[in-house]
Amino acid sequence: MKFIDLHCDTLSRLLSKGGELASSELQVDLDKLARGGCEAQFFAIFMPVAHVEKPYERCVEMLELGAREFEKNSDRISLCRSYDDLVAARNTGRIGAFLTIEDSGIFECDIDKLHEVYDRGVRLVTITWNFKNAAGSPNNTPEFSEEGLSAHGIEMVAEMERLGVIPDASHLSDGGFWSLVEHCKKPFVCSHSNAREVASVTRNLDNDMLKALGECGGVTGLNFCDYFVRPRTGDMFNHPQEGEDMSCTLDDLAAHAAHIVKYAGEDACALGSDFDGIGGWPKGLDDASRMPLISDALYRKGLTERQIEKIFHLNAERVIKDCLA
Repeated sequence: MKFIDLHCDTLSRLLSKGGELASSELQVDLDKLARGGCEAQFFAIFMPVAHVEKPYERCVEMLELGAREFEKNSDRISLCRSYDDLVAARNTGRIGAFLTIEDSGIFECDIDKLHEVYDRGVRLVTITWNFKNAAGSPNNTPEFSEEGLSAHGIEMVAEMERLGVIPDASHLSDGGFWSLVEHCKKPFVCSHSNAREVASVTRNLDNDMLKALGECGGVTGLNFCDYFVRPRTGDMFNHPQEGEDMSCTLDDLAAHAAHIVKYAGEDACALGSDFDGIGGWPKGLDDASRMPLISDALYRKGLTERQIEKIFHLNAERVIKDCLA
């Protein structure tokens, strides 16, 4: 079964560690994507913005790296700027590549930079990472959790939608999520976030958020990070203790999918691996070549073949078509 993955950090790893997209020791490369049956991969431009002296310059450097790698392997992968580009890539047997920005703080409060990265092919922007920025707050403290988007953030999201850039609420405060519900005219996504009732951590979505996301036509991508997958109750702001067992299974990941389908609907669950950005993952799901294993776990959880196909690629395709026509 073909899959679309809404989030990986592979380009940042290639920039910092070296290597090539065709084949590497990373969790995502073209060989592994092909073996796993990839239809499209979203590649994030990521850096810890608060700790980078010139984040926008590094962003451009990473975008240029991506452009070189896509061009070098143009017989296998194709940069997609629209739904039509995705269809063209699929029809020619190539993997579609979408570029994203993880943390709008990279723009340094300058919406002109949003236009510049759009021209370079970026089609999704994660509003925050783990630092507060000019647009909004991350969901990592009780104080930040209630904060909505700033006036600048609301303006930026409106311009993203006008251009054809998908807003992404992963990492964003709960208040920021509800700001997107209020202000977005098109679907938005949580590219790599799970269900909070299954694993009580801030990066996951509660039942009301899941319901709202489904109602506005958005999707959330299942995140493979063990801390966000392993069943866990209690205060969502409590971090794991040193030595705490975070191991998890494919069945644990499937429990998130079933919960999302129950509360958000079968059109709201997708895949958002976070490969090359996480330290642990469900046993056996070591890299992009192992994606087919997820379908077996989803069957065991009672999902239908049609629901699994939606999770693997059809739901993401619909959002791409709705937002990037």
